[in-house]
Amino acid sequence: MPTVSVKRDLLFQALGRSYTDEEFDELCFEFGLELDEITSEKQIISKEQGNVKAQGASDVVLYKVDVPANRYDLLCLEGLARGLQVFKERIKAPVYKRVIPQGEIQKLIITEETAKVRPFAVAAVLRNIKFTKDRYDSFIELQEKLHQNICRKRALVAIGTHDLDTLSGPFTFTAKRPSDIKFKPLSKTKEYTACELMNIYKTDNHLKHYLHIIENKPLYPVIYDSNGVVLSMPPIINGNHSKITVNTKNIFIECTGTDLTKAKIVLDVIVTMFSEYCENQFTVEAVEVVSPNGKSSTFPELAYRKEMVRADFINKKVGIRESPANLAKLLTRMCLKSEVIGDGNQIEVEIPPTRADVIHACDIVEDAAIAYGYNNIQMTLPKAYTIANQVPINKLTELLRLDMAAAGFTEALTFALCSQEDIADKLGLDISETKAVHISNPKTAEFQVARTTLLPGLLKTIAANRKMPLPLKLFEISDIVVKDSSKDVGAKNYRHLCAVYYNKNPGFEIIHGLLDRIMQLLDVPPSEEKGGYVIKASTGSAFFPGRCAEIFARGQSIGKLGVLHPDVITKFELTMPCSSLEINIEPFL
Repeated sequence: MPTVSVKRDLLFQALGRSYTDEEFDELCFEFGLELDEITSEKQIISKEQGNVKAQGASDVVLYKVDVPANRYDLLCLEGLARGLQVFKERIKAPVYKRVIPQGEIQKLIITEETAKVRPFAVAAVLRNIKFTKDRYDSFIELQEKLHQNICRKRALVAIGTHDLDTLSGPFTFTAKRPSDIKFKPLSKTKEYTACELMNIYKTDNHLKHYLHIIENKPLYPVIYDSNGVVLSMPPIINGNHSKITVNTKNIFIECTGTDLTKAKIVLDVIVTMFSEYCENQFTVEAVEVVSPNGKSSTFPELAYRKEMVRADFINKKVGIRESPANLAKLLTRMCLKSEVIGDGNQIEVEIPPTRADVIHACDIVEDAAIAYGYNNIQMTLPKAYTIANQVPINKLTELLRLDMAAAGFTEALTFALCSQEDIADKLGLDISETKAVHISNPKTAEFQVARTTLLPGLLKTIAANRKMPLPLKLFEISDIVVKDSSKDVGAKNYRHLCAVYYNKNPGFEIIHGLLDRIMQLLDVPPSEEKGGYVIKASTGSAFFPGRCAEIFARGQSIGKLGVLHPDVITKFELTMPCSSLEINIEPFL
């Protein structure tokens, strides 16, 4: 959930009145937000870097407000204040307008070279805007919030803002070889090629996180004006030539990306939030974007759309009894202009361009519930009485956990994700034999696949507790995951029980005795007949030759037990013999 930091006094000025901390906390709750912290810049620096570093920092009170991740219109002071003002019915929601300039419209031409890098771009102009230091800081902060949120750290969308008076249209969005791109980036005093910049920014704490998006591409995206001046090299850095300042009057905003829908949402959010400061309030100058195929589109869209929802549907879902007129009023307070039409039960809801989060009737119902007040909804007993039952597999798991502990084994809870090495190489298997479900973008080598066995997790737990008194007797009852093409998700979970005995001697008899005890508890007799269980000599890459057995119960193989191979023990950084048992408990349901 994103956190927005706003200066308390500026916020109260925008709201037209002051609040105590308790009153504002209550207002946030009513609006579906949470006042997370009341602090100051000095307190933040003092907490993170110490009192010495905090000397001279501002004592201005900051409110840190948690907002829902999909409410992009609340990520800045302007949107937050506007939303609260409409909610308290002090103002009406503004109507945002796109205007075509009387002179020549600005153009952004996209070339076909961008197709494999960042194929989409949208743009707009904020004309005759009046910035103050606080407004300018809020403008920059909103871009950063959007980059971290809907833009997915610039991977989907990157925002560039430029002083239009320093540029000359039309603009060209193209892609070139890194060695052919040369310009002076923000905060630098000389020109660099794109290759040089990528090397420089590898040590930049802020920009180094975005380099991977394009650094392995043969071509880098770049935007030029008609004079060949570089506006930006998205998604990395803007050019210094067109940087905006507090004194900037006309802002050219471009959003490039790999997701056109999100690029349009981001552009709509920025222009709707800050068109408030334009000479003609809430009006945005359009820009014509020409695609590689010659098709022209005009942005920003600032599209309003209408949805129909029945009053009885809202009342039923929320659990209230409000008239259609009252429900329409509640929705209007949430910036969703609504009116009753038709048979008197239909509500027509107008979705503004700021509310990209409203995609379904349920979103409208949620806003009605927020405006009504969750605390105002009467608690009622359900009309249908049912007795809850535990899921059978979980009930069996709980019963076995208690008896495993009674048998002297300690329960462990290990990660469901592990490395390919853990479930394959260390157990003497090839990864292709495991039917493992792979993570497409693992953040670390430790979490590459979903586990196909519980054994590696327990062996790693023993390795981390080698200094504990021997013997170490661990167990775990959890899910493993394997590929299964017959399932709609392509994979299936199985509930496994795994136990490990680690001591100076292998302790095979301990593990074997544990298996007999488990079967006794499950009322499965030792018999080759149907309904019984039996163990048969077997082989396994993880087990010592001649010390492995396969377990059959109720006519099917349910697992293996045996003494682990010395190579396996060594690969898990262990030094003593170890026996293990692992079975699938689902056949016993």
